[in-house]
Amino acid sequence: MADYYYIRMLLFYTHTITPRLKYITDFISKELFDEPFVLTTDAEAFSTSDVPRFNYSDKDFSEQEFFIKATPLLFETGIRPQPIDCFEVDYHIAFFQTTGDAPFDLLAASFYLITRYEEYLPHQKDEYGRFSHTSSLAFREHFLKQPLINIWLDELKKKLKKKFPALIFKRKPFKFIPSYDIDIAWSYRHKGLLRNLGGFANAVKQGDWYTIKDRWKVLRGSRPDPYDSYEWLDALHLYCKIKPIYFFLVAQKLQGYDRNIPTSCTALQELIAYFSLVYKVGLHPSWQSSTAATKKVLEEEKEWLEVIVERPVEHSRQHYIKFTLPQNFRRFIECGLLKDYSMGYGSINGFRASVASSFYWFDLEKNETTPLQLFPFCFMDANSFYEQKFSPQLAYEELVYYYTTIKKLNGLFVTIWHNNFLGTHKMFKGWKEMYELFMKENVYWDAYNF
Repeated sequence: MADYYYIRMLLFYTHTITPRLKYITDFISKELFDEPFVLTTDAEAFSTSDVPRFNYSDKDFSEQEFFIKATPLLFETGIRPQPIDCFEVDYHIAFFQTTGDAPFDLLAASFYLITRYEEYLPHQKDEYGRFSHTSSLAFREHFLKQPLINIWLDELKKKLKKKFPALIFKRKPFKFIPSYDIDIAWSYRHKGLLRNLGGFANAVKQGDWYTIKDRWKVLRGSRPDPYDSYEWLDALHLYCKIKPIYFFLVAQKLQGYDRNIPTSCTALQELIAYFSLVYKVGLHPSWQSSTAATKKVLEEEKEWLEVIVERPVEHSRQHYIKFTLPQNFRRFIECGLLKDYSMGYGSINGFRASVASSFYWFDLEKNETTPLQLFPFCFMDANSFYEQKFSPQLAYEELVYYYTTIKKLNGLFVTIWHNNFLGTHKMFKGWKEMYELFMKENVYWDAYNF
């Protein structure tokens, strides 16, 4: 009879323990159990054990084990195009077909998706030089909107429970993290004389008299800046009992896509310092940092932010979601940015790694697990507005879909918002009200009931 300890985990057999296998079993055990799998290559000890057993090899031993015939991926060391033929299992896409108690190799398929294996292979880039979402398997096979790995694991849990009724699974709560990218802290205020004069000149040239009047009133102090949504967000978070995280763009040179308020601005420094006292604050590494030949630019931005918040900074999200694997993630690790929120697309909403859980990054080229923890996002306001051309109503429906889908799976839901969407700028009319409705009808309701 298995003791109390063993009914909370699985004895896992494989013919060879590799870094890839260890990585994905660590992830799966973290998702399903309070205790990690006990891995063994001892066939005799495995076959005679009376605890719940998972056999991942080329042959099964008995009916008293859960068996998946292993495919090659987790026992390889190189990176090569994989033969992938998708089919349907339990009404969801699967690939790496095999035999046993599951018709596909769940471990290899999960590893392929979560490590972003396809991003190490030749692929199409978008206009910003990023991995194009149209190159992804998830987009081509129409499962980009699904946290497929979580769905697979939910089905695995049911199968394991049926095989081993005594198994006790982890009580994993649903978690929601709203996050905010402060790319441009204010539209008019604190930009300095020259930038505001240039703004007036451009508005006059375009005949945009609304912007001229609006800018003038803001600078005179008779109207709030249209990008200033900070006090409103504070009140909303307090009401909904939620803790967000803010990422600040602090590029030391204002150029290209890096156009925030100058870091020498006292108001920006005070804004960052205030948020750091109440919430988590992270670095929004600049476009320049992602394309620089060395890590110097990233180090300078991180050091500047740490001076302002007076503590080490380890959270990050790349500006414009501009990163290339493995180079940029290795740079994060070298600079001590060990909790990153960049895993998603800057061109469409959905699950880039097909997962709604945090996970550690696996460096495929080095074939090793790293200390960099990734927190994937699946919704960004800019994707809905600029790329998908959604109205506030359609974006609301999209938000609710992701929220309810991930909540049902007890996963992690990370959203990205920008302060300008939630202010008073006429371009984003209705988005602030939509977000407030979403938070109060969903997040507040759940907080109140739990």
